[in-house]
Amino acid sequence: MRDLHKKKQRPTSQNRLKKPPKPRKPINFRSIFRKSAKVVCGAALVSLTGFVGYEMYRMIVRTTFLRLERIEVSNLKKLSRQEVVALAGVKEGDAMLALRLKSIGEQIAKNPWIAQVKVRRYFPGTLTIEVAEREPVAVVNMGYLYYLDNKGELFKPLTEGDRLDYPVLTGITEEDIAKDPSGSKATLKTTLELIAQLKSRTDFRLDDVSEIHFDKGYGFTIFTASGGVPVKLGNGGFSEKLSRLARIYRDLQPQMSALEYIDLDYSDKIIVKKA
Repeated sequence: MRDLHKKKQRPTSQNRLKKPPKPRKPINFRSIFRKSAKVVCGAALVSLTGFVGYEMYRMIVRTTFLRLERIEVSNLKKLSRQEVVALAGVKEGDAMLALRLKSIGEQIAKNPWIAQVKVRRYFPGTLTIEVAEREPVAVVNMGYLYYLDNKGELFKPLTEGDRLDYPVLTGITEEDIAKDPSGSKATLKTTLELIAQLKSRTDFRLDDVSEIHFDKGYGFTIFTASGGVPVKLGNGGFSEKLSRLARIYRDLQPQMSALEYIDLDYSDKIIVKKA
């Protein structure tokens, strides 16, 4: 019979040959020191070069032959040369290399009359400032009076001393501009088109207009300088409509005070309503 209590003998494992340990390389402190020394020396050299360069720059800046001797400003209409130079914050005797042209341009551009500015430096001692001023073409009454430039942008509230001899636009509010900036921009652009039409005419001219009014539902209405009679134009087609008005305007002038309105917003007729 099979002896169940007899323990099984485990197979004897063959002894594996152990690999000899790898010899450890000694730490080369001399190589590490050399590399560290090179890094430190390189950093020190860069710092020294920067310091020497900065000191040389300061020395050159302080030299008298690189001083600002002349400030040239382009022709101006609204602003004076003194105002532009004061905005630039520079003066004769300043170091040429120390002038920060971008900063000077940004300071000048803060004035609302400035549309564009270019600042250039010419050695040994000249600074030129080229300024393009905004050109007002109308005054927009939004509770406060604002200048409208020839690009259709409101750029400055009127203050004491500003000219008022421009056509006045009414009907656009600050709320309109805030809620519908693109629509308001389009309206201002159309206003410029109407003003351009009036300026180009020799019969019914811009001088014959005291006010331009805009209404969202109807369009444009101009008021005559003589008698303040409303002339309804609607939207677009201004050239043809104004030409029809010009044909009868001279005959209407003696009776302007008796007219209630003139309606040109038709393709084939003019309606003259007497008061």
